[in-house]
Order: sequence, then C-alpha cells, then structure tokens
Amino acid sequence: MTAVDGSNRAAARRARRPRSWPKAAALATLLAVASCGTGGTSAATPAARAPGAQARAAAANPDLDPGSSLGRQLAPDFRLRNQFGQQVSLSQFRGKVVILAFADSECTTVCPLTTVSMVEAKELLGAAGDQVQLLGVDANPTARSVADVKAYSLAHGMVNQWDFLTGPLAQLRQVWQAYHIAVQIQQGQIDHTPALFVIDQRGREQKLYLSEMAYASVVQAAQILAAESASLLPGRPGLASLRSLAQISGIAPTSTARLPEVPSGSLTLGPGRPHLTVFFATWLTETSDLRARLLALSAYARAARRGHLAQLVAVDEAATEPSRGAAQAYLQRLGRPLAYPVVLDTTGRLADGYGVQDQPWFVLTAASGKIVWKHDGWLPVAALAAAARRA
Repeated sequence: MTAVDGSNRAAARRARRPRSWPKAAALATLLAVASCGTGGTSAATPAARAPGAQARAAAANPDLDPGSSLGRQLAPDFRLRNQFGQQVSLSQFRGKVVILAFADSECTTVCPLTTVSMVEAKELLGAAGDQVQLLGVDANPTARSVADVKAYSLAHGMVNQWDFLTGPLAQLRQVWQAYHIAVQIQQGQIDHTPALFVIDQRGREQKLYLSEMAYASVVQAAQILAAESASLLPGRPGLASLRSLAQISGIAPTSTARLPEVPSGSLTLGPGRPHLTVFFATWLTETSDLRARLLALSAYARAARRGHLAQLVAVDEAATEPSRGAAQAYLQRLGRPLAYPVVLDTTGRLADGYGVQDQPWFVLTAASGKIVWKHDGWLPVAALAAAARRA
C-alpha cells in the first residue's frame, strides 16, 4: 500500500505550500459571478493544428483548462507596489493585452507552473509579445512585502519579465474579492484559487484559466494563453510553434526512463532495483536552505551503499526552471560534489508519472517499480533510511 508520510512537516514550511483548488469548484464560483465568464510533446501534425481538432483535444485533456469566457466586462482596476517598490496600476497598461495571475509569493506547488506558462506564452508570440504585459498579484496573506515578491521573481528568473504586485493586506483583500479569488489558511496551509485572466487592450476581461498541477502540460497551457492573446492583437500574429493539445502521458516508475545527467551522460530510472527519488528545483532557495539540504542527502547516499538500501537519485524539475542550465550552474556553486546522481526531467513527464505535487517530493519505489512510500518536504537522513527499509 502506498503511504503518504506528512506527519513530520514543519509548520512554517506547511504555510508556504498553497494547494490548488479543485478546478470545477473554483470555476463554478468564478463563473457564477462573471455571468452577472517525447511523443506527447512533439510538434503537432497538420490535422492537429486545425482549430477544431485543437479545441477538442484541449477540452478532452484533464491537465488543461481551455479557458472560460468572461463576457468582456471591465476588469476591476487596482494600484499596488511591484518587486521594485514602484506603484503600478492595471489601468496604466491600456493598449496592451494583460495576462494577470494570482500567485503565492512563497509557492512551491502550482504557482511556478503558472508563471512559467505566462513567460512561455509571451515568447511564443515573438515580437508581438511586446504588446503583452505580464502581471502577478500576491495571494499570500502572510508573505506580502516588496522583498517577498522580489525574492519569488528572482528565484524564478522573472524579476524583469513581469510586475509582481503586493501591498497591505486590506488592499490585497480588496483585489482578491474584486476578482473572486479565494485565499485562506487552513491547518497552516495557504489555499488560493490558481487563476489567470486575459484582459484586452481596452481593459475588458476576456478569458479565465485555472492552472492545473501537471508539469508536462506547462507548454500546452502557454500555447493556449498565447493563442488567446494573439486573437486580441492587431493582425492576429502567428505563434512561433504549435504543439498538440492532447493529454501528455506521464512516465510511471513501472516504466523505464532514460534521463540526462548533470553535468553529462545519462541515467536510467525504472524497475529492476529500488530507488529513492527526490524531486527538486533550484528555486527552492527562496523557501529553504537548498544547498544544506542537498549536501546532507550525500550522507543518505553513502549509508544506502553500506546498508544496501534504495539508491538515491535527485531529479531537477527542469520544466519549471528559469533557464535550461539552471541546475548545472547551481550544482557547480555547491563547493563540493554530491554523492548521488542528479538528472533532469526536461518534459515534466517523470514528475507527472511519479505523482509529484510539490517541491521537494520524495518517492520510494520497489524493484518492481511500485511506489511504496512518498513524502512532501525535506526529511533528516535517519528518517529517509527508515523509510527506505520498506522497499
């Protein structure tokens, strides 16, 4: 039986991990107000590029929200401070298409997927992307200083890519309420509606999207955002590339996966021997002492070799990194080598197949490939060794 061990989570860390709200519930709430709104990642075939085929594929894809119309109502204006401490209002971007996200400044779950899709959507538009403004509004009621939104922007390589806005709690609550964003803290965890709005050049709400917790669909979500933005721009510019919007299957631990290793070579994961896999990303430096955590795991790797425990493999979730070389550059700065391999999940398919819902995320698999234990958050070496004896 799969065991989810969450009993040892630190309370402070719990408060930094917003859970994405169920899609149907959040969508129903928002629309009720608006009405008064590998193989899988290859380029699409000509048939799949047809608008009708793409729309059907997106509608059938459980990892994508194809968007809901909001009736072109005027988007509520607001004025907050960005990551540089500058006053920024929504209305100052009239004349541009605005992609507006509500994101937690200390999020390690769905928000990084949201922000990556925003940046990639703008890149898909090429030169026309200059006519699109990316905006974020902090959805964390406790981490809402200018330093907090700047730290998130720096960690994710977005400090000059968008304006991430924050302000006093009373002001933020006014904005959340105006856009019908649910934000609350339950049992130390921050819950918020993972919403994205596309607003046209006249300041009217066009579409609502809810981010899904699926790593492999980030590029697809970006394509949907880019296509909607392009439909509002003069001349309806084409996108730099098109991919199928059909669901991308994850790579489960019962299947073999060959992944690029850092700094070179490759490594095979899958059945045949037990593995303890830890999924992480370099942007965890914002919420934890990532260097100390990674170096400490070397002690487990050495103990595992002595005690014939599951081999440790670290998987960098490259699909959400600020650059392709982020993991290698970070590991070079550690000062000493790790005693275990680090590989890259460049497509997000491994994370989806292993059921990753947060960073860091541990998964213990038996020799058969069956998941026998998983854990959300960092653990001491002794606890990891105890868990590994289950395989």
